[in-house]
Amino acid sequence: MNISAEVERQLRLIEKNVETLLPREELARKIARSLETGRPLRVKLGIDPSAPELTLGHAVVLRKLRQFQDLGHLAVLVVGDFTARIGDPSGRSKAREPLSPETIAENMKTYREQAFRILDPARTEVRYNSEWLGKLTFADILVLTSHYTVARMLEREDFAKRFREGSPISLMEFLYPLAQAYDSVAVEADVELGGSDQRFNLLVGRDIQEAYGQEPQVILTMPLLIGTDGVRKMSKSWGNYIAISEPPEEQFGKLMAIPDELMPQYFRLLTDIEWEEVAHLHPKEAKKKLAWTVVASLHGVEEAEKAQAHFERVFEEERPPEVLQEVAVGHLLDEAGKAPLVEILLASGFVASKSEARRLIAQGGVWLDGVKVPAGEERVEIRPGMILRVGRRRFARLVI
Repeated sequence: MNISAEVERQLRLIEKNVETLLPREELARKIARSLETGRPLRVKLGIDPSAPELTLGHAVVLRKLRQFQDLGHLAVLVVGDFTARIGDPSGRSKAREPLSPETIAENMKTYREQAFRILDPARTEVRYNSEWLGKLTFADILVLTSHYTVARMLEREDFAKRFREGSPISLMEFLYPLAQAYDSVAVEADVELGGSDQRFNLLVGRDIQEAYGQEPQVILTMPLLIGTDGVRKMSKSWGNYIAISEPPEEQFGKLMAIPDELMPQYFRLLTDIEWEEVAHLHPKEAKKKLAWTVVASLHGVEEAEKAQAHFERVFEEERPPEVLQEVAVGHLLDEAGKAPLVEILLASGFVASKSEARRLIAQGGVWLDGVKVPAGEERVEIRPGMILRVGRRRFARLVI
C-alpha cells in the first residue's frame, strides 16, 4: 500500500463539506500511523439526551462519523447522560435548564437504535459519560479546573456576550466544556466531531487531553443544518425539525415542504448526491429525489417507495391514504345523526385540546369527505365511513 496516497485519499473524503478541520497536518499524521500500525483512529461524537428524538441535524455529524467507519476507523458515541445534568450553554443567551435524571433516562432509551440507522454497529463503541464523570471526586474536579482559566472561558462568544451584558453565568456552566473535554480524555479520542457551535468545546478538549498527558485530538466541525422553517438551525426547541425515527411518510412530506433555497444544503449534508447533478430539475422533482434518498437511507428502499406513493396519492392526486386509522364516533351522535366537531377532533387524537380544535376549525383546516367544514360550524352530520382530514397530512375514517 502506498501510505502517502491513502492518507491523501482519506483526507479528501473526510474534508468534504466540513466547516473546520484543525489541525489538518495532525490528522494526516494520525491516519498514517493508523495505517502503519493497523490501529483504527478513535473518532468521538458526543450527544446529550436533551430530547427523546435525534434529528436530521444529528444525522449530518452521524453521516460524517459513518464515513470514518467506512475508512476503517472506530466510532466512539458518547451519550452525555451526566453532562445533560449541567446543560450545554453553547450559543445560549441565558443558562440552560438542567434535566432531571428521570427525563435523561427516558430521552436516551432509543438513542442507540436511532444512531444505528446511520452508524455501523460493528465499528461503534457506545459509552455513557456517567461512567467516569460520576466517579470524579471533588479533588479530581479541582485538578481538572486548574488546567483552564476564566479568561480563556470568556473567549467563547456566547460567554463573552453575556459577560458584557451583565447576564449571569454560573460556575456550573463553565464546567460543561471541561466535562466534555474530560470525555475525550476518558475515551482517548484521536478525533472529535461536532456541529459548528461546538468548536470552542472541542478545542478545550485538545488542551485538557494535553494536560493529562495525551496527544491532543483533531477537531472537525460540520455546518449546522437549517431547520424546516428556513431560518434557524434545526432544533426540537423551535419545532423546525425532522426526526430520524419519524415514520417514512412524515419524513417524506416534511422534506417536500422545505423552502427551495434549503435544497443545496440538504443534498450536500444529508445525501451523497452532488447538488450540481439535480440543480437543473424542477424544484418539486429535486425535492422528491431528496426526500426519497433521505428516507431510503434511514428506513430502506421499500419504505421510501411507499412514502413517495403515499405523498403522490394524498398531495398530488388529493386522495386519502390507502390505510386509514378508524375513529369511533357513535357515542357522540344525537338523534339527528349529528356530532360536535370539536369532540370528533379530540377523539381522533389529532388535537390535544378543545381550544386547538376550535382554532383549526376557525382556520378552515378540517374537511369531511373532501368538503371543507365552514369556520364556526359546531355540529356536523356524520355518515358511516366518512373521511376526516385535518390539515394536509392527517386522515381518519369515522366509524359508528
